[in-house]
Amino acid sequence: MKVNWIYIKGVLLIGLVSFLFGFSNYKNSSQKVSDIDIQFEQGDNLFMSYEMVNKLLIQNGGSVKNQAKSLIDLNELENHVLAHPMVENATSFLTVDGRLKTRIKQRTPIGRINTSSESYYIDRQGEEMPLSENYSARVPLVTGILKEQNMDDLYSLLTYIHGDDFLTKQIVGVHVFDENQFKLMTRIGGHEIDLGKIDHLQTKFKNLKAFYNHTMVNKTIENYNKISLKYNNQVVCTKKNE
Repeated sequence: MKVNWIYIKGVLLIGLVSFLFGFSNYKNSSQKVSDIDIQFEQGDNLFMSYEMVNKLLIQNGGSVKNQAKSLIDLNELENHVLAHPMVENATSFLTVDGRLKTRIKQRTPIGRINTSSESYYIDRQGEEMPLSENYSARVPLVTGILKEQNMDDLYSLLTYIHGDDFLTKQIVGVHVFDENQFKLMTRIGGHEIDLGKIDHLQTKFKNLKAFYNHTMVNKTIENYNKISLKYNNQVVCTKKNE
């Protein structure tokens, strides 16, 4: 009987590969977490510190460092981090050399609500975000009559301001009146801008920019203290001491 050595060699090779693969998996799963590596998106850790995130990376009531990789539940760790109100997104994974890496994307505030009873940010997704002891965002300060029925308009206005480079630098305050009327406070000139309702925002702010361009050129911008954009396609200004 002729022995099929090619077949035998093939079986032995498959067995050897399976053994090595299994042994490698065993060694990898029994390896302990050697270190924790936390990275913030774009290196931006303004609101949270590395220590804050590290405290969130716990499992079964303790740190994951020095635990076997096979015992680490990455979904549980991510959920701990995502539960923090300053975190927009988070991913965690284990490296071959036993490091736990976590990537953090913090929320982006677009306005700061300030009432007699509370103070917090609104982020770009319209969610509430607590203030941070580490950093204060340069966003418009929102005051006035804040009701559930005007929060959607407020969010739309803040989103528009946040998406415009000129308005982001110039608008420092938003005051909300009843019936969804808005007034804006500026950085340059200290103007009060009567915006009215948030209809026709593109036209209103286009007219505002044209007004600023004109008065900056002829150096008359400091002559005014109030600007109204609420009338149809007009910029109505009030001079100081009038």
